[in-house]
Amino acid sequence: MLNLNQLFQNINIDVKKTTTIEELDQIKIKYLGKKGILTNYIKNLKNFSLKDKKKYSVIINHSKKEVINNINKHSKYLMTIKLEKRIKQEKIDISLPGRRFENGCLHPITQTINYIKNFFFKLGFQSINGPEIEDEYHNFDALNIPKNHPARDCHDTFWFDTNRLLRTQTSNMQIRIMKEEKPPMRFIFPGKVYRNDYDITHTPMFHQIEGLIVDKNITFSNLKWIIYNFLYDFFGKTVSIKFRPSYFPFTVPSAEVDIIKKDTLQSLEILGCGMVHPNVLKNVNIDWNIYSACAFGIGIERMTMLRYEICDIRSFFENDIRFLNQFKYN
Repeated sequence: MLNLNQLFQNINIDVKKTTTIEELDQIKIKYLGKKGILTNYIKNLKNFSLKDKKKYSVIINHSKKEVINNINKHSKYLMTIKLEKRIKQEKIDISLPGRRFENGCLHPITQTINYIKNFFFKLGFQSINGPEIEDEYHNFDALNIPKNHPARDCHDTFWFDTNRLLRTQTSNMQIRIMKEEKPPMRFIFPGKVYRNDYDITHTPMFHQIEGLIVDKNITFSNLKWIIYNFLYDFFGKTVSIKFRPSYFPFTVPSAEVDIIKKDTLQSLEILGCGMVHPNVLKNVNIDWNIYSACAFGIGIERMTMLRYEICDIRSFFENDIRFLNQFKYN
């Protein structure tokens, strides 16, 4: 018993003397390892009488638990000391600026949207966002798009079920806003739209800005004036603008607008427009005998590609920093 008491005292003294986790591990092995001193004491109990075996096994197990607790406590203490020492050594002034400090930039698509919005804000337009998951009525029916129109097919449109879909144009907001507001009104509707197409000039998701004016005595001349001024502001006076007759179910008459660059003389389609169809006005309970309306739809990716001479639309969505950094100071 005297030897056991002396042994436990020695263990506690050795534990307190350790100054590193490594030294503490060596002490643990020395006394509690498979060939440790305390382990050998336990093994020698087999040579004792049954009475002494019970007596000393209880004493040894109780003292062994105390030793383990002391080792664990000292281990936490040493870890705390080590951590504090490391913190002092690695201390930095977090208020100092980074050595490699580089600002990011807005995506070119976002820059284009902001530019277009700012132009139309000056003309008194308001900007409204709309839902990207739409129903068949607002996306097709109310816009005078017939049931047999190809745009309703699954190979062109992402359908969730027989009624819900990812909107194919921001024109859906024409219906929603005309149902809620009373003329006169002047709105633009920026946002994402979805069509089942993918190549160097098309992606399944892209951006549009829809424009809508509803007022008395609105004519195609008002629409042309807005588009001319917008395109000259966006591209500069170095382009020629051409209106071509076209067809959209929700406008009549309808036109597609091309720009012709003077250096290449190449004609490029950039937007569609027209006078809102009387059937569309009827669907939202606006008297088409009193009010008229014009609308236009701008493809943001197409505008951005033409402005910055980008040849592949997929570059916008590849997150290549080398590509995005080119637009940092635009």
